[in-house]
Formats: sequence, structure tokens, C-alpha cells
Amino acid sequence: MAVRPIFIPRAERGPLVEELPVSINWHGGFSVSQKQKNIAELHSKARELGIYPVLEISTKSPLEVGKRLSAFNLKIEVGGAMKSLESVYQSSKVFEHSGQHEILMDLDPFKAKKEIRRLGQGRIICFRFLGQEFPTEPVNAFYDWLYIRAIVPHEKWIRANLHFAAYSDIEFTPSKSVNCQGRAVAEFHALSMRGKAAECVHDFDVFRRLLMYAQRHG
Repeated sequence: MAVRPIFIPRAERGPLVEELPVSINWHGGFSVSQKQKNIAELHSKARELGIYPVLEISTKSPLEVGKRLSAFNLKIEVGGAMKSLESVYQSSKVFEHSGQHEILMDLDPFKAKKEIRRLGQGRIICFRFLGQEFPTEPVNAFYDWLYIRAIVPHEKWIRANLHFAAYSDIEFTPSKSVNCQGRAVAEFHALSMRGKAAECVHDFDVFRRLLMYAQRHG
């Protein structure tokens, strides 16, 4: 057995997302087919709870739109050029001893994630992006904000095509991980329903306050 969360966007005031832990039968292994068995188990259990449909956000998603929304496939504009979202995130980390490793921005996203483990020395003291510094609290705020910044230009298309009740990321384990693609998409969905997505992209502090409110009441 294993527990994986699903993320339900909320249109009303208050926390953007409800995180619901779901117990499933776990299929061990690292192949795509095994990962997709776990995704199917998770979505089936969610449906039994009355939550349907659910979209997996990862490179293992059985649906193309879920794969396209993975941080490893998304692109974000930086200085007029399109860069991998995952690579930009890794290159934005500022470490206590080794500083920032901006060179990672131009690497393949899988390589950037691997290289930051080798290069990063000390704790992460902040994030730096486009000359601006961002705090590390709430812990997922900068990653989620960067993710939403990447997909807001496509908001009209996403609103027309994402008719899902909740989102998942089968690789995300709350006890071991901080960032989650499924949660970030659910936050975007909630912001879009509230008409706040563009405002949050242009003002990180507005988004950060929303997350701090959610974590106080979570």
C-alpha cells in the first residue's frame, strides 16, 4: 500500500487547493507501465470518492495534455528566449556556499536536476530570477509561481481544455518532496476560476500570501 495525494482546485475564497491523501495498492518498479498502473489505481480510488476526472501531471501521464504540462516539457520565456521550466528553476537556486549556478538554465532539464545535486553547496538561502530575489518560504512558493508564470500565456487554451476535478503527480511523496506539478496546476486552475492568475504572475507577493493563508489553515 502507498498514499498519494490528489489536488482539488477551489473556486471560492480561502485556500486555493484541497490536498486529499488517497491510499492505493502500489505497483513496484521504475518502468512507465508500472508508473501508469499506479496512476490508474490512484484515479480509480479518487473516482470511488466521487472525484472525477483526475489528470496526471507528469511525463508518465497517460494523456498528452498531462505530459505537456510536466515541468520537464514546459517552456518559460527568459529574456526573449524560451527555456526549460525545470532548468530555469534549478538555475534560480542560490546556495549558502556555492551561490547561484545560472549555467544550468541552458541544460537539458534532466541533466540540470542532476547537476544541481553536484554543484549546490550548503542550504538554499533564496531564489534569484531576472535580477529579483525570492524567499524560500513558503517552501513551494517560488516553484509554483514559476510554473504558473509558464502556463499563464496559454490560460485561454487551458481553461477551454482542462475540464478536470483534480490533479495528481504520481512521483510526489509529501514526506520526501516539496515541489509538485499536480499541485501547481491545481493552484493555477483555482486562480483562473477566481480571475487572479494574471495578477499573481505579476505580483509574487500576492501569490505568496495566498499560499501562506492556505498553509495556516491546512
